[in-house]
Amino acid sequence: MATYIHDLKDWPKFRWSHEALAAPLAAVRFRQGRLIERMEGLGFQLRAEAVLQSLTEEVLKSSEIEGEVLDREQVRSSIARRLGMDIGALAPPDRHVEGVVEMTLDATQNYAEALTKERLFNWHAALFPTGRSGMTKIVVGAWRTDASGPMQVVSGPSGREHVHYEAPAAARLERETRPFLAWFNSNEGIDPVLGAAVAHLWFVTIHPFEDGNGRMARAIADMALARSEQSPRRFYSMSAQIRVERNAYYDILEATQKGDLDITPWIEWFLGCLNRAFDGAEVILASVLRKARFWDAHAEAQLNERQRAVLNRLLNGLEGKLTSSKYAALAKSSQDTASRDIDDLLRRRILVKDVGGGRSTSYSLIVTTANALRAVAQYIRAHADNSVWEGARMPSAEEVADRHQMIGLLADRIDALAEDSRMREVAYAEFEVMLAELQQQGFFPDGQLVSAVAFARQRGQ
Repeated sequence: MATYIHDLKDWPKFRWSHEALAAPLAAVRFRQGRLIERMEGLGFQLRAEAVLQSLTEEVLKSSEIEGEVLDREQVRSSIARRLGMDIGALAPPDRHVEGVVEMTLDATQNYAEALTKERLFNWHAALFPTGRSGMTKIVVGAWRTDASGPMQVVSGPSGREHVHYEAPAAARLERETRPFLAWFNSNEGIDPVLGAAVAHLWFVTIHPFEDGNGRMARAIADMALARSEQSPRRFYSMSAQIRVERNAYYDILEATQKGDLDITPWIEWFLGCLNRAFDGAEVILASVLRKARFWDAHAEAQLNERQRAVLNRLLNGLEGKLTSSKYAALAKSSQDTASRDIDDLLRRRILVKDVGGGRSTSYSLIVTTANALRAVAQYIRAHADNSVWEGARMPSAEEVADRHQMIGLLADRIDALAEDSRMREVAYAEFEVMLAELQQQGFFPDGQLVSAVAFARQRGQ
């Protein structure tokens, strides 16, 4: 009895239920079209930024699925340079990052070109520029061999390994890959989105390389999705969603590879994951628009190039807190210069000091009025015990507890105000009422934070 689908007599004659897939495919196609229409309606710069963010997520998350963490800024810098975008890159990418980016961009930007054995070999060589996977020397830019035994996907400690999958023997690879490539390039009578699902499964089942098969399978799927859209522009990341659902991804792959040639459940899962990936595109779009609104609000601000570079890093999602030392490293400046730049940004109410704690002062970016309101609420909670009591009498423990509770409730109301969609019209008046109530409780929030709310409101943020 066959253990894996590649051992079955009719392999690789996949089949699926068109009736079961009709509705999910239609839903995916509808959302795909709507997303592309919305993104194409953006201006050139915003559209380019959305593509840059989507491709950055694709490269990062596809590697994370395999347990490899790449440097976000290096990935972003490499993609931007190859797309001809000037983002003021601060650090040159290493060879490994460049290789992963090169494969991803070749798959998506050159989607109409034929997928060939030589192209796959080039991708593999780009993924492993040193000829090693970690510390292990591997065959690069060529089909794997069985020199070290059969190709298996294994988990668990040594001696108690669990074999999830065993790929076809190396001697079969040439005759296995030939029909796959012919099918992929023929574009014969199958919706390209369905083709992406089939290609992903087919390639990863053949598993033709010693390492990198998962990343290459996802690049091939992206290539098919680009063909389905007839566009090199990527506005969503399938790999980012697969990363979120990694356990389910591996489970459905294993079940499919140990099943029969009816791959309907795999395609259903793939379409569902793709549909959920479109939700991630909404997050990317919101981030792009947020960044655009920020720079529109500060269009006339006389900021130097160091400040602009660091603010862009913050807007792009800088990991960890911003400190003066980190600012100096990002801007490649002295500590004194970094401190002067930060002080200027504090005066402009673009940055605010975070609530104390730790050895270094950290700062947060104020992009919207909501950001500023949350910073005020955070300050209030951290300093709720610092209220002023009138008169010489010491308050009782009960009075202190009551006041502390009242101040905390006001902080909660300010947080809730930050979520209010009516903020630009009425929220600031409500905020001023809450400030008056805080003063009645003997509490006076940090003046810089309060003015940051006013400044953000005036800028229409």
